Amino acid sequence: MSTTVIGKSGTWRNWAGNVTARPVREVTPATVEELAAAVRQAAEDDLRVKAVGTGHSFTAAAATDGVLIRPQLLTGIRKIDREAMTVTVAAGTPLKRLNLALAREGLSLTNMGDIMEQTVSGATSTGTHGTGRDSASIAAQIRGLELVTADGSVLTCSATENPDVFAAARVGIGALGIVTAITFAVEPIFLLTAREEPMPFERVLAEFDELHAENEHFEFYWFPHTGNTNTKRNNRSAGPEKPVPQLNSWFEDEFLSNGVFQVANWVGQAVPATIPTIAQISSRALSARTYTDIPYKVFTSPRRVRFVEMEFAVPREAVVDTLRELKAMVDRSNLRVSFPVEVRTAPADDITLSTASGRESAYVAVHMFKGTPYQAYFTAAERIFTAHEGRPHWGKVHTRDTDYFAKVYPRFGEFTALRDRLDPQRRFQNDYLRRVLGA
Repeated sequence: MSTTVIGKSGTWRNWAGNVTARPVREVTPATVEELAAAVRQAAEDDLRVKAVGTGHSFTAAAATDGVLIRPQLLTGIRKIDREAMTVTVAAGTPLKRLNLALAREGLSLTNMGDIMEQTVSGATSTGTHGTGRDSASIAAQIRGLELVTADGSVLTCSATENPDVFAAARVGIGALGIVTAITFAVEPIFLLTAREEPMPFERVLAEFDELHAENEHFEFYWFPHTGNTNTKRNNRSAGPEKPVPQLNSWFEDEFLSNGVFQVANWVGQAVPATIPTIAQISSRALSARTYTDIPYKVFTSPRRVRFVEMEFAVPREAVVDTLRELKAMVDRSNLRVSFPVEVRTAPADDITLSTASGRESAYVAVHMFKGTPYQAYFTAAERIFTAHEGRPHWGKVHTRDTDYFAKVYPRFGEFTALRDRLDPQRRFQNDYLRRVLGA
């Protein structure tokens, strides 16, 4: 087994820098057997154990003061089954590498989130999603899982094998075990036409149901302190392929959306009074464009400006009211918000603690530039989201606890009972899980 003792600082930090941990040791297993042995050793040493991917969660879901498992050697495609149209991939594989590998094989996931830096296990375990009228989160595309449980045994689960575990472990928040492999449903690669255009905030809200119904994937960004949004509609296309020209792509996706946006946030951080003016300029900076490309090149985009994020899933029928309340709150406050608010949708799914479990959902995400105080904004936003029985993304900032989750998830007790059975000694426990799932 490849074991690394943490160096001088002994500190692990997440991508956003808002979560730190000081584990006793790190383990980087090269095989599932080595990972299982590390879990058994942690039990002998009476240490908690957590696996961490690329640290893209804004919560402390993966933080531990015990043993930190790094899965970066557990990568790559194990098997492609073209008859079943599935791919089995090791859990430490970054989504970026999976998407590239699938494209080379003429295959694709049906839907995905807007960044692809996370590992497949980190993304699915926290409920990462994109936007879709009919196609759901990445976890909803899972057809099978391999899981190392608290006693070091390896459990395989699917709709027909250990179905109770399968129902929960697709979004397991690291509470049920360490995922070592995932089998995804895939399909032949297809083309999407993306239509991006500015649209007034009031028009988007007035036409939201229509925009959602008419497009396979609809999302928009509202710029606080303005009445402006940028909308994006992605729909399947017969082609031909017509990607964004390379120079245009660099100018809009890198220079404007990352480079200039980074500078604008530095200015706003130094002089908050400038933020409303910057927001007006930012909301008009990107022009309308239409392009056609393979899925991951349409769904995903680079995110180089670091931020902290809160996101809640509200019932889809409540999203317009939620957004009106959010805008009214920002307008009447002294808050200065330099990041746009992102709005997406998902159909209902059957995963126990998926944010879309049992109900059609809309996601509202609020962000603050890294290093800028976010508590006042997020607290006010969370008050609005929870009034609509919102469910927070498991990997994004929130203050909800087990009492709240028991109210908004009808199957919450089913999940905690399974956890009691699989991890009675709480080998995978940490402070975050204690808060959201109870002791």
